[in-house]
Amino acid sequence: MGDITKGQTSFYSNAEGYWKDVAPTVDGMLGGYGSISNIDLNGSKAFLQKFLGEGEGKTGSGCALDCGAGIGRITKRLLLPLFSTVDLVDDFVPESGRYDVIWIQWVIGHLTDDHLVDFLQRCQKSLRPNGLIVIKDNVSYEGVVPDDVDSSVCRDLDIVHGLVSRAGLSIVHEEQQMDFPKEIYQVHTLALR
Repeated sequence: MGDITKGQTSFYSNAEGYWKDVAPTVDGMLGGYGSISNIDLNGSKAFLQKFLGEGEGKTGSGCALDCGAGIGRITKRLLLPLFSTVDLVDDFVPESGRYDVIWIQWVIGHLTDDHLVDFLQRCQKSLRPNGLIVIKDNVSYEGVVPDDVDSSVCRDLDIVHGLVSRAGLSIVHEEQQMDFPKEIYQVHTLALR
């Protein structure tokens, strides 16, 4: 993302300006697609439940982190019913060994490549044993597609996979979110360790 790194300051300040003017509603957070909220949450719950439980390789349900929590839609409807404690943050330095799951939804497009790699590395250090980082985000069909409206980017899966690898993480499971409108980008969910 060389072009964004050069204009990094405006990339972040333009995004901040955009989100200040967005209504703090489900429809506002989902770019006018509030109707997909239940589909999104049901898909996320089914994905996450594959990993939760007791036993070898399973992820605990003690503490989760909702990164870029917005209005708390994910925290309230997905994470709180599944975890004893949920932290919400927009900008943070994670505590070492605190989280069973770190949920990162529609956030990575608001970070430059280098900042995303650094962020994932910090998240990894804050995981408990068998903890997971979950990324759920739009993916482009090819390359990096800038969105000048909200000052974000949409990366293709190969680029996302490469950034995950650069951060020293492995993808343990990946799925495409089904039943979203055809006119929006595909949304993929990745579980990382």
